[in-house]
Amino acid sequence: MADNARAKRLADLIREVVAQKLQRGIKDPRLGSHVTITDTRVTGDLREATVFYTVYGDEEERKAAAAGLESAKGILRSEVGRAAGVKFTPTLAFVADALPDTARNIEDLLDKARASDAKVREASAGAAYAGEADPYKKPGAEDEADETDDAAE
Repeated sequence: MADNARAKRLADLIREVVAQKLQRGIKDPRLGSHVTITDTRVTGDLREATVFYTVYGDEEERKAAAAGLESAKGILRSEVGRAAGVKFTPTLAFVADALPDTARNIEDLLDKARASDAKVREASAGAAYAGEADPYKKPGAEDEADETDDAAE
């Protein structure tokens, strides 16, 4: 079992090698400049690597990029083996990263919260307090109220 630092270094190397090879070495039109490698994770035994990627475009471009990465898997693995110099070159698995979708969902939720806050602000614009403006008792105010009650008796 390899240590975590070695797995992390290998994951970083795989990410860089795959990104450079996609940018310069592979001539597949499905993998144009709209594919970005976001993260790489390697198992503890250094046998399998998961490469996370994003594709900027519509659903058809995402499917085409997934097919292109699957067809280029052998070339990319051999490049990783050449660069890494390890006894066993890890197998590569490409997984579409959910980060852009998650970020989009968070932005939608924030927009809804902003709209809700704006409605509350509009509704409370002309409103008045039901009681006093400051409903909290002050530390000295309680003593004064007791003295006033005592003096009235």
